[in-house]
Order: sequence, then C-alpha cells, then structure tokens
Amino acid sequence: MKFLSRGLYALVLTIFFQTSLTAEYLYKDEVIFNPAFNAEVNKLGSELYEKTGIAVRLVMLKELPHGTNIVQYEQELLKNFSTPTILLTFSEMDSKVDILAYPTSLYEYFDKKQILSPISSPVQAFVIALLNFDFSDMTSGGTILPLLAGKAKKGEVLGKYSASMFNGYADIAEQIANSKGVVLENAVGSANQNSILAVKVLFYGFIVYGIFLYTKRRLYARRQRLEEK
Repeated sequence: MKFLSRGLYALVLTIFFQTSLTAEYLYKDEVIFNPAFNAEVNKLGSELYEKTGIAVRLVMLKELPHGTNIVQYEQELLKNFSTPTILLTFSEMDSKVDILAYPTSLYEYFDKKQILSPISSPVQAFVIALLNFDFSDMTSGGTILPLLAGKAKKGEVLGKYSASMFNGYADIAEQIANSKGVVLENAVGSANQNSILAVKVLFYGFIVYGIFLYTKRRLYARRQRLEEK
C-alpha cells in the first residue's frame, strides 16, 4: 500500500509539473478561457523555447491595475522570470496591446514596430500615405491591431481577440525562429497570410486606381478653366 501511495503521489506530482510547464506560455488569461486556445499557444511557445531558449509569454488581461500603464505592468511581470522572456500583453478594457522584451537584445530577433502596426499591408500603407501626402513612415504588416480593429458580431468578440493575439504571438515566434535559423513544426506559416495579402492588394489597387482617375479628372478640369480664361 505504501508503494502504491508513493507511486500515486509521484504520478500526481509529475502531472502537476507537466501541467505547470505547458501552461506557462499563456501566462495569464482573464479573457478567453478556451482550452483549445491555451493548448495552441503553449504548444508553439514550448517548441520555440526548446529550440531557441527564448520564452514568449502571452498575457490576456481584463483590465490593467488602477494607476498602472501597460509598460509598467510588463516591467513588474518580467521580474518573475530568469530566462530570456518576451511578453505580449493585451488589456481588453484598456484597449492596449504591447510587446516588451528582456533583455533588450531580444528585439534584434523580431520587428516589434511591424507586428504592432495598425496597417496590415504595404498597399494599404501606400494608400494612407498618398491620402495624407506623408511618406515618412510606411510601416505595415501588422498582425494584431488590424484584426482587433475589425468589427465582430455579438458572440464573436472572444474569437476576434483569440485570433488576433494568436496571430501576433505566432508572428513573434516565427520571426525569432527565422532569426535563429530553426524550423517550428507548429508554426502557422505564411500561406494564409499570402492569400489575404493578395486580396488586399487587389482591393487597394482599385482604390489607388480610383484616386488616380479622380486626380486626373480634377487636373483636366482645372486646366480647362485656365484655358477658358
């Protein structure tokens, strides 16, 4: 009986330890509460850590603590980790998303500005720059904010949150893997993103063409008025 008790005790400890390990990459979830989402994040995060030694942890908050901004919250949270860690943090009520890495040398492995860009494609960035007559910042390729900004029907908001945050999480993980020269078996891949990009290129191409025709028509009308004078 003592042997069985010890064996059962060891089994419980093993299961608890393994559960703790597989839960650490979705570090905090106060929003989604979806086992499938949890499993996907932890599967990708675990593989990335095994192959690169870098932990990417997702934090899903209902709301930031009173009087604390998102960067301050992340800085405090980072004190809990001894390994190289990147935090991707989302606060629903504050409508905030941020990425913070420690040590700061980790930023060389991924493009934070691109991931957090509110603009999803180069074509969209060009159209916006053209409309504003400002080409100083053409950053695009955002994998989180464009999805978060999209409208969702009643009952689909959590799906929007999980899709956008996993998309960003996967983007960080895959960029790190590429920088380190490793292949992630659980990577999302770029096939779906390429299909979306093709549709957006076509859509915004029509917009650019429409702007071109409108500008051409205005210039022609202006020239006609000058000639009549």
